[in-house]
Amino acid sequence: MPIIESIQVASVAVPLDKVTSFSTRTVSERHYCLVKVRGKDGNEGIGFCYVGSAGGDIAKIAVEQLLAPKLIGQNSHRSEGLWMEMYNESILQGRTGAVMRGISILDTALWDLNARSVGLPLHQYLGSVVDDRVPAYASGGYYLEGKTPAKLGKEMESYVKQGFKAVKMKVGRLSPAEEEARVAAARKAVGDDVLLTLDANNAWRDLPTALEYVRRFEAYNPYWIEEPFSPDAIDLHAALARLTKINVATGEMEAGRWRFRELIDAGGAMILQSDAAVCGGITEWRRISAYADLKGVIVCPHWMHDLHAPLVAATPNARFVEFFLDDQVLNFRRLINQQLTFKNGDLILHKTPGLGFEFDEAAVKKYAGKAAWTKIA
Repeated sequence: MPIIESIQVASVAVPLDKVTSFSTRTVSERHYCLVKVRGKDGNEGIGFCYVGSAGGDIAKIAVEQLLAPKLIGQNSHRSEGLWMEMYNESILQGRTGAVMRGISILDTALWDLNARSVGLPLHQYLGSVVDDRVPAYASGGYYLEGKTPAKLGKEMESYVKQGFKAVKMKVGRLSPAEEEARVAAARKAVGDDVLLTLDANNAWRDLPTALEYVRRFEAYNPYWIEEPFSPDAIDLHAALARLTKINVATGEMEAGRWRFRELIDAGGAMILQSDAAVCGGITEWRRISAYADLKGVIVCPHWMHDLHAPLVAATPNARFVEFFLDDQVLNFRRLINQQLTFKNGDLILHKTPGLGFEFDEAAVKKYAGKAAWTKIA
């Protein structure tokens, strides 16, 4: 019986090599919160989350002061009960945002610890649908200075040449005509048989503006339009879904099954991008995915392919993992010692226990300082 002996937490800030722009913001560094949960049997599970481009210590404080103390001395296999106790403890401070991300981080570490304690890869411990590989789409197409539509097309083409059958690019920062030129270049570069997905990153505030863009995009047959509006504008997502033939995808910033139920029931997402590191951990992600399955909604989780590959492998209504080939945008890759490999557009699942990797302690120290880890026991 794995009894939780101690928890360590760290906050790290990892700079980007190049300043990178989305539709509405520009990022120069990324903050991550990391945890290690150790059982008395000597096994250790890890959890992690992206917590923004500033203020990463907020999630660390939530773990230290609110959440981790609830877990010390507990049986890690009592994951449902521990989730409820953490949620109840923090209900006044959170229910979403940095506090729910803290719950997500710890819940992930518990699942990792439990899988390691029985010697199983996480996808097998969860009860896998597939056991060797999962489909992925290559995520990129960011705005960089001097990046013309032709250069964007070359980037998208490079992913297809590496075997990916689905790709993603950013939209929404430029004028409708300029964005149409970018989408047209991407479609021409990848051909008609590759799924082209578009990510607006909350670019639009109203339905007429969104439709001005989306009507132009329809001619290039994109598979989805992602986060067209603020995550709080569920009604606008649902209205757009009724007015365009492009699938509306969203949910990457949502937390808790109740909010996802509202989103799904309103018809605001045909494709759900729930992020286990954000929505409440693996425990809550599985609940959300099961509800989506009942409603005929597929799941293509956002970000963190290292976490989501085993979850997609164990979820019948999950289709793709979002995959970043390098560490320019998802620079979390610099913090771990083992990378997922890919072949013909699929990610190859780890076969070692748990998540299949550890934190690179030298990298954590580099980005967090000498006193990287705070211990709760």
